[in-house]
Amino acid sequence: MRKRMLLLAALVCLVPAAASAQIVAFFEDFESLEADSLDALYPVFVVYGNVYQAGTGNYLYGYGPFPAPNNPASPAFCTITLGEGGDEQGAQQLAVFSDYNNAGAHVAGDLVEANVYKEFTIDPTDVGKTWVFEFQAKKGLLVAPSTAKAFIKTLDPLNGYVTTNLITEDMTAIPDTWGGWSMSLSIDAGLIGQLFQVGFSNECTNYDPSSILYDNLQLREALSDVPVASAIADANLKQNYPNPFNPMTRIDFSLEKAGRVDLSVYDMAGRLVANLLSGDLGTGDHFVNWNGTDRNGAAAAAGVYNYVLRTGAGQVSRSMILLK
Repeated sequence: MRKRMLLLAALVCLVPAAASAQIVAFFEDFESLEADSLDALYPVFVVYGNVYQAGTGNYLYGYGPFPAPNNPASPAFCTITLGEGGDEQGAQQLAVFSDYNNAGAHVAGDLVEANVYKEFTIDPTDVGKTWVFEFQAKKGLLVAPSTAKAFIKTLDPLNGYVTTNLITEDMTAIPDTWGGWSMSLSIDAGLIGQLFQVGFSNECTNYDPSSILYDNLQLREALSDVPVASAIADANLKQNYPNPFNPMTRIDFSLEKAGRVDLSVYDMAGRLVANLLSGDLGTGDHFVNWNGTDRNGAAAAAGVYNYVLRTGAGQVSRSMILLK
């Protein structure tokens, strides 16, 4: 596959493989992928590596993009791993780590930045939208000085692929229990024609451990773009009870069609507060309880919250009030 060498810049950017025509929402829980297939993670993701010189930190070279590999016998960038999840994560997760196949860089003590990402091209229909990248994660086997990040970024292909936006979450010191993260970026007219990437990166040298585990990845439009409604074609979302509440409330919904369901709570700024349900459900009536805590187990502040039900047919929301 063709390789491109990148120029040194304040932020070294990733080079595209084959970007989609426009940004589209997606959800990936890795459960439907064939864990023993070398091609399981492509075209879901592509990978790109950057190498920095030991001691000086000077940029040496970049390589890629390549289809995301899935080969535990020869670890490079990422692989599907089994049995690391809880009820929400299911049987299969994504492990992201260094490119341990780049022996030359690791032996020399150079720093290898390994990037695993999904890419789109921004078009005029994306202008005015805010895109939210949500995911669950826990620490795998990562030892200092290795570091890890999640990111949203935009790149300008007409200006040397310079990075024009970079939103990151530092994943280096996250717990070894599952938690949720969310980041977002608004698209303006100046970004038309640029590349939009969401994904994960690790920096590592000397073959140090660098693994972070991810699951339930979702890219969606911000909550402000979700109509407040109680029903879509295949589901009905009911008002929580009691409402207002402190601290426990029950949320009922019904499904006319079996399939993937996500039910999450957001504050009025559109930030993810808690993921209450993420998985496959059958037809009929269902409910979940929310105990007023956020995704880290801390008590949520009093106020108005939206709860959003997503199915294959779309998404709907209602509001509720938490008292203290």
